[in-house]
Amino acid sequence: MSPSFAPTLPREAALRHLVQTFEGAGLPNARSDARFLLLHILSLTPLDLTLRGREPLGAVGAEVLRQAAERRLAGEPVARILGTWEFWGLPFALGPETLVPRPDTESVVETALRLLPERERPLRLIDLGTGSGCILVALLHERPGALGFGLDRSAAALAVARRNAAANGVADRAAFLCGSWLDTLKGPFDLIVSNPPYIAAPVIATLEPEVRLHDPQAALDGGADGLDAYRAILADVARRPGLLSAQGALVLEIGYDQANALTRLAQEAGFENIGVGRDLAGNDRVVTLRPSLAGR
Repeated sequence: MSPSFAPTLPREAALRHLVQTFEGAGLPNARSDARFLLLHILSLTPLDLTLRGREPLGAVGAEVLRQAAERRLAGEPVARILGTWEFWGLPFALGPETLVPRPDTESVVETALRLLPERERPLRLIDLGTGSGCILVALLHERPGALGFGLDRSAAALAVARRNAAANGVADRAAFLCGSWLDTLKGPFDLIVSNPPYIAAPVIATLEPEVRLHDPQAALDGGADGLDAYRAILADVARRPGLLSAQGALVLEIGYDQANALTRLAQEAGFENIGVGRDLAGNDRVVTLRPSLAGR
């Protein structure tokens, strides 16, 4: 049933109605989704809602809230409705060709920053499959002496990434290139990061509808066993020994059950596993690799 909001309805009453509507539809996180949508759709802060919650929605507010509620009830994720999402405390615009940045991926940024502890040090970074640019932009934001390259096969995703770099004040230190993995770049680089497609193709049909129906398939599909992108990345780096600097490393996001498989692939390709990091839920989420000394 489509929700309706009278223009005279106070904001706080509209929020209660939205929560009840979402709960009645069986949506997960109904209360937080309703509050987040209302605040952002009406351009309110939590304090605005507290101090001015009795003010009416108005005709425009009632209509945009109705449209947003309909989209959420149809299964569209909140981030897609808003067209923007927060990552590493920074705002990121989204597009149909980009994933919604997830808290799990912040583990990649945390791991990379630990490898690069000197804040002002000049650095050269690569983000493979950059999507919205969230990993690269977050790293450049934290390391003002760094320059970074974001690669993606989607020109539309790269356009979103460029906008995000500009919005977060790092556009002058970021370049975004359309290409497949590392074909177009020359080293040496201090760090290569990536959140590549790593869902096994047969598993995609079993994912939650919010992911399966709204995230770009190309950013999910990791081939029959979910490891195709890692094979390509490892092969590219292995055949170009000068791509990484002497202490350079790869920091790769993985699926929760892929650490052992990726470690085996890396060892076969001539890499050393120097760490497996976990996300906030305690799942394996990041693998850090360096080319073995014998292969340098």
